[in-house]
Amino acid sequence: MGFFLKLILTGLGWSFGGPIGGIIGYAIGSLFSSNSPRVIRSEVNEQFGNTEEKRDFNVTLLVLSAAVMKADGNVKKSELDYVKRFFLQNFGQERAETYIKMLREILEKDYNLYEVSQQVGRYMDYSSRLQLLHYLFGIANADGAISQEELGVINTVSDYMGINTSDFNSVKAMFIKETDSAYKILGIDPSATDEEVKRAYREMAKKNHPDLVSNLGEEVRQAAEKKFQEVNAAYESIKKQRGL
Repeated sequence: MGFFLKLILTGLGWSFGGPIGGIIGYAIGSLFSSNSPRVIRSEVNEQFGNTEEKRDFNVTLLVLSAAVMKADGNVKKSELDYVKRFFLQNFGQERAETYIKMLREILEKDYNLYEVSQQVGRYMDYSSRLQLLHYLFGIANADGAISQEELGVINTVSDYMGINTSDFNSVKAMFIKETDSAYKILGIDPSATDEEVKRAYREMAKKNHPDLVSNLGEEVRQAAEKKFQEVNAAYESIKKQRGL
């Protein structure tokens, strides 16, 4: 019965539908295989949020987390611990446990990263995609270093999701520090004028403001605060350098 229920859920898909719906449907079937589809729908809504936007973001986060964790062919304990801490801090004990169970199922499944990322790019707003990107870098950096394989997967996901190069480099600079990281976070070159620095800060602060993802729930908004703080810190660093 459990196996056939998995197949049914895979066919029905998630609210997101498409390849992501198939992946998540299969994982849900593993968690709730003893219940009827109606009971499953009720329990899933309770666990992952009652709006499609929240469910879509949360389950996409799971699928892309698995892609980064498998990038170098070795799922590290530090990466799994990072995911556990994130879910625990942002979603509570009960929901965190369910997420981790689903993640373990997804880690065992092969899927087309291009199709998944393209789907995210089509249906998720840009600010939410930026938050997903920030989260993926956090996973890769959980062991204190981002491997070339992990960076390659994140770069690929970012490209397929439709993130522009400047914004990708901005988020990357928050995790891989270089001498000009502050400028990269703001999406400008060190040769930029003072006025260009100020304008870049205003644009980047607006683009990364936590309120833009408040529709995904308070837990995601709080997670977005860190990225916003990085933008502010970069601006303050440049102002100090220039005596502004």
